Amino acid sequence: MKLMKPFPFVLGLTLVLMASAMAGQTPAQSAEQEVCVLETNLGTMVFRFFETAAPITSQHFKKLVKEGFYDGKTFYRVIAGHVIQAGDAGTSERPTVKGEFGAHPHVTGIVGLARGSDPDSGSTEFYICLAPRPHLDGEYAVFGQLIEGLDVLEKIGNVEVNEEYLTEARIPYHRPKEPVSIRRAFLEKRPVTQP
Repeated sequence: MKLMKPFPFVLGLTLVLMASAMAGQTPAQSAEQEVCVLETNLGTMVFRFFETAAPITSQHFKKLVKEGFYDGKTFYRVIAGHVIQAGDAGTSERPTVKGEFGAHPHVTGIVGLARGSDPDSGSTEFYICLAPRPHLDGEYAVFGQLIEGLDVLEKIGNVEVNEEYLTEARIPYHRPKEPVSIRRAFLEKRPVTQP
């Protein structure tokens, strides 16, 4: 009597178990969410909000968008391999919000609220990461992530800039030679795939 070699049996059992496990999985679900659309002179970017992780920041930003605050503003700070930044450059007296830190890592396309040395000093300044920036994790309020327009983000990140540095600490504040403007920012509901 010939004995069955164990390998084909084990392989067959493994395939059956894998098929059973996969049958119970469901594909990523889409749910309708409010997203922010940023129409720029270099193209359109769309980001979803992290409303559970950063509810105060998300609502604050949405309020500014509804007021038309970002219409006509520019991405006046573009640091290749780091971030693009827009807002009022500290020229308005808009309210600040309590910092909400640490829920999401700074990966490419992450949207965060810039701030000063006070953790609760974030107001209108927001940035979008051009690359992973792990040294920012836990230091800034991450409140969204791009779901469309990574090519536009890359295009903005590659514009020619005038190199400028602030203070003796030499903080880069490179300004685009040709303005990168937000023609219109608005909110709309769209199906968003849940991670």
